[in-house]
Amino acid sequence: MRKVVAIILLILIFFVIYFLQSNFFTWFTIGTVQPNLFVIFILVIGLFAGKKIGIVLGIVFGFYIDFVIGRQVGISGIMLGIVGLIGEIFSKESRLTIMLMIAGCTAIFEIGCYIFNVMTLEMNFEILAFIKILLIEIIYNLIITIIIYPIVQKAGHALEDIFKTKKILTRYF
Repeated sequence: MRKVVAIILLILIFFVIYFLQSNFFTWFTIGTVQPNLFVIFILVIGLFAGKKIGIVLGIVFGFYIDFVIGRQVGISGIMLGIVGLIGEIFSKESRLTIMLMIAGCTAIFEIGCYIFNVMTLEMNFEILAFIKILLIEIIYNLIITIIIYPIVQKAGHALEDIFKTKKILTRYF
């Protein structure tokens, strides 16, 4: 029951993040670049809830983003699923490790989406402009992570208690 409530709460948090991403952060851009809060959110889920939940929610939320935004369906789902998978690999105890993971996952997400869009939409391959946008987005995500890190850590440990508890039932005969 606690897992169902936690997943419903994660879905509600996703919609709050979607609102922030689509409305609030359009006013606060750095060089017309917005942060990618979805990468941070899915990485935190993968870190604290486990890779299965991270992959599933990453794919589901990514497909939802693709349907709503109207880009090609599937690429955000695949890339966010990969971000959810990466979350379980590294340690979550160090702030520096989390910062490096967010920078790496932002780069992986954006590079994957860019390569897919270049191949399928026949866009021009402009590497310098892409690197500029990528670096600004990574820095923006890191700044947001520094600001919300205490909240992320508390919520993450609560998720970990819900999803990673082992219920051992012993019987004595």
